[in-house]
Amino acid sequence: MTNLVNDVAETVAEYPEQTAISFQDTDISYEAFWHRTGQLAAALRDAGVEPGDRVGVYLPNLPQFVTSYYGVLRAGGAVVPMNPQYKAREISHMLEDSEAKAVVALSDLVPFVREVQDDTDVSQIVSVGGEAEGATEFDAFLADEPMETVERDDDDVAAQPYTSGTTGTPKGVLLTHRNLGWMTRHAGDVMEEDYGPEDKLLGVLPLFHIYGMTVVMNAGLYNGSTYYPLPEWDAETAMGLIQSEQLTIMHGVPAMYNDIINHPDAGDYDFSSLRFVNSGGSSCPVEVINRFEEIFGVELYEGYGLTETSPITHANRPAARRKGSIGQPIPGVDAKIVDEDFEEMPRVEEGPIDEEEVDLDEIVGEVVVSGPNVMKGYHGRPSANEDAFTEVDGSPASEASGTSEAGTASGKTWFHTEDLGYWDEDDFFYVIDREKHMIVTGGYNVYPREVEELLFEHADVADAAVVGIPDERRGETVKAFVVPKPDADVTPEEIKEYCLENMAEYKHPRQVEFVEELPRTTTGKVQKFELREREEEN
Repeated sequence: MTNLVNDVAETVAEYPEQTAISFQDTDISYEAFWHRTGQLAAALRDAGVEPGDRVGVYLPNLPQFVTSYYGVLRAGGAVVPMNPQYKAREISHMLEDSEAKAVVALSDLVPFVREVQDDTDVSQIVSVGGEAEGATEFDAFLADEPMETVERDDDDVAAQPYTSGTTGTPKGVLLTHRNLGWMTRHAGDVMEEDYGPEDKLLGVLPLFHIYGMTVVMNAGLYNGSTYYPLPEWDAETAMGLIQSEQLTIMHGVPAMYNDIINHPDAGDYDFSSLRFVNSGGSSCPVEVINRFEEIFGVELYEGYGLTETSPITHANRPAARRKGSIGQPIPGVDAKIVDEDFEEMPRVEEGPIDEEEVDLDEIVGEVVVSGPNVMKGYHGRPSANEDAFTEVDGSPASEASGTSEAGTASGKTWFHTEDLGYWDEDDFFYVIDREKHMIVTGGYNVYPREVEELLFEHADVADAAVVGIPDERRGETVKAFVVPKPDADVTPEEIKEYCLENMAEYKHPRQVEFVEELPRTTTGKVQKFELREREEEN
């Protein structure tokens, strides 16, 4: 019997007076934070939430999110983290699909919950930040006395986040106490030294997303660090907080680092207190990494993972790093590159390779992973689970899956990431693109990331995304959506010519459209389906 929060309980006992959360000049100690999680757990129990029930947490990065997350777990429930930018229509699917019994929501968001409540199992709404009709205010909801933590099995679900929906209807991801507990304990392995009580973490990654939830919040609190939440992303605010509070660790997504390096006063900020900076969530252009390091003199390490893997599977580390790579598999996780028949693809000697001198189709395959951090399965999606896992008979049983939703335990279970890449003889992996994003033009495969990397190298390009659009002659052709820098003096034709001069003719974008911004998820992923839909509408 276990519970993810038991690890944090040990930290609380060791560092009761240490600051757990620092928010807007208010410091909350581990002891005070823990007491409130127990009060919330008791209140949820009194409201009818039973072990195994789902509870939605519909909040930005606030101290109440952290309290709610651990309070739900202490009550034996499972957290359904919800994007605070979502409206009624978007949360309706999550609440119905998860059968959530309660929701903790920002007071301004309560009306969206109320709008869909009759179509869900939600019987209790708790509001944060003020009173709201149909909800009980957070502090008033808390019980007078905390309750003891409800014990749960390793294989019981602790959180049910939903995929971002960049390619379809979001799916509920079943992450167990084993998954999240293992990841929490090992998230610090990517650094020279694990998190510690002396560390201060910048909380810019949204907590509803697995990256911010596990790698920052869970791992930081497990190791006795101080978490500095920011409710919304703002480059100037984040840079100021790093400098004024002497923060030591930053985890972010490429879009955040791109915003930072393009801030007009970036060079005026002192980031010398940072001992570890990491990028994840999506591939980070090498040019962004280089410019960040030039401006701040701090190394930026790229890692890789998915919601389904809790999330980290690969990482660059101070002792093992290659720019352009997602890094090596972290200890305890297996990974390989396979073809459509699940046969291993050949390795290159050392990457990254010159993609103009190598036939990528000879080395590129799908990244598959196996380990104790791999999800139990998708909630209520048997066909999706069948597609997501491959079990290899005769191999050691995976610690990760092996459930009725994710396969059996008679062989090693591999999860299909749907990301395409290659690997080298030193076990560094290189992600080329999402399988669904690959463009086939005139019989040739074009990987959008390769074109995007080149676009980021152009002096007048602030942001870029590449998609395939219909073409009568070629089936598909390449189109680039480009955000020019504010003072840029460049035309779409010049961008096309630049690409044509630097890559094979079939890869260059035949159409270039300048836009003010790219549609992104809250975690910085470009929603390429929106770009394609926009093209179809035109």
